[in-house]
Amino acid sequence: MAIDAHVLQTLKPQPYAALRGEVRDGDILLCSATDGFSRLIRWATKSPWSHVALAYRLDEVDRVLVLECVDKIGVRAVPLSTFLARTSSGTSPYPGQILLARHTGLAAKSRARPWTKMAAFAFERLGDRFSGAEIVKIGLRIALGRFRRKMPKSLGPKDEYICSEYVARCFHTIGLEIPWDGLGFVAPADIANAPRVEAVALFKT
Repeated sequence: MAIDAHVLQTLKPQPYAALRGEVRDGDILLCSATDGFSRLIRWATKSPWSHVALAYRLDEVDRVLVLECVDKIGVRAVPLSTFLARTSSGTSPYPGQILLARHTGLAAKSRARPWTKMAAFAFERLGDRFSGAEIVKIGLRIALGRFRRKMPKSLGPKDEYICSEYVARCFHTIGLEIPWDGLGFVAPADIANAPRVEAVALFKT
């Protein structure tokens, strides 16, 4: 159904404690932040969305983890409470808004529990760090997206991603594709605009 463009204005923010129990494996966290790199993503995509991540529950130890790909660090996992409290660079409080969203196609596949395959890919990437050349490639993809230029194969992601490329690749492992126009990079806005992604709730940050 895609995320309504005005969702950040229409949904009432709810505290972490109220929403923690609602989070499901493979849920999407869409962010609209105002720090420097976030502004770059929003500028490139002409959208409110600057970052995206995935949530997984570890009920055995009573934890909800967020898997994300961030600049200078690569792929990492942090507790949901930490993700909501500050940015990857340590800015606190979080400078923006965070939406809990869900891909309905994942629920439709739940009988076979395919998210385990998706989780395996997501967790296997943990600790991947970017080289300087990979960061340059990411920057070029962002610039191409802003100016609506088709991305050459030589600039495509291999083991280095921006956040939304990482999330899209995770869904790809179980046959759920995130539609995009092939210009520049798969952006957080592409995930928000995917026809089977819907808003669940807005976190209070």
